[in-house]
Amino acid sequence: MTTGADKLPETSMRLLEIFAAMMGQRTTVATAESLGISQPAVSAGLRQLETQLGLTLFERTGRHLEPTLEARSLYEEIRPLFGIVRSFGMRARDLRNGRVGRLRVISTPPPGYSLIPQAMRGFLDTRPDVTVSFDVRRLGNVLSAVQTGQADVGVGLTNGRLPNVTSEDLRTGQMVALLPHDHPLARDATVKVGALTHERFIGIDQESHLGRMVAQAFEDAGVTYHPQLETRYCQTAASLAANGMGVCIVDPWSAHPYLAEHAGGQRLVGRPLAQPCPIHCMMFTRRGIPHSGLLKIFMAEIRRASASLDYPGLERPESALSPET
Repeated sequence: MTTGADKLPETSMRLLEIFAAMMGQRTTVATAESLGISQPAVSAGLRQLETQLGLTLFERTGRHLEPTLEARSLYEEIRPLFGIVRSFGMRARDLRNGRVGRLRVISTPPPGYSLIPQAMRGFLDTRPDVTVSFDVRRLGNVLSAVQTGQADVGVGLTNGRLPNVTSEDLRTGQMVALLPHDHPLARDATVKVGALTHERFIGIDQESHLGRMVAQAFEDAGVTYHPQLETRYCQTAASLAANGMGVCIVDPWSAHPYLAEHAGGQRLVGRPLAQPCPIHCMMFTRRGIPHSGLLKIFMAEIRRASASLDYPGLERPESALSPET
């Protein structure tokens, strides 16, 4: 049975903090200044600690309080504790400021090969202790990864908000026709899909969201959709067009690297479709889950990078929708 004399004192962390500061400062005034509290609070804390421990911790010598042998012995016991507390505080500060941690990012190919690298560059350059896992997949995989928590944030192209995720419209654009720079249609500001019926057309796989959009654009115009070449991704179609394989309709993000001022092969120009064929670049997060400080900072980088893009077919950034609440 534990007696009253054997019972361990219930000492608060605040009292130990006052004690540790006093060991370094040796005056109650200096200790109070270092802790940001009043001098009477320091004196009262020391008296309370001595009462709890049943020990004399400091003896006055002139204007200073000298620690007793018992105080020195106890201080050696708690010094590692304050190292842990300092590390805890520094870790919390780094987490708050987004300096440490891990992010899982997923995107569909168009923004994944253009927007996300630009956002990551500014984000990681000043955060050497942050790691990012990044994957590029189809839209269905992006949404699934965000919904199930396998990814912290996703970015993809779609034509509107999607259920079961929190979505934010980053930029809105119009699908564009990629044409050789000397093509007759390149002189026009916009291109009608009907004008492409006699061209060797590179289509997008209709199992993909963008592929269905392109096919629907032809159907809405009452024009037969019959691509001679078909590929899964807009980037591939743009690459084929840059190599003289035909013309294609792709999103602005996929078209940009193949335009005349960027492409290393055949120079292409991008002309928005004359008929409405809008496409939204959207950012997705898991519904109902609070964002970490690190995620908030990276999402802000994505917004900045998206607003800075100046591609044919993109609307001005201020026309983007506000975040969904």
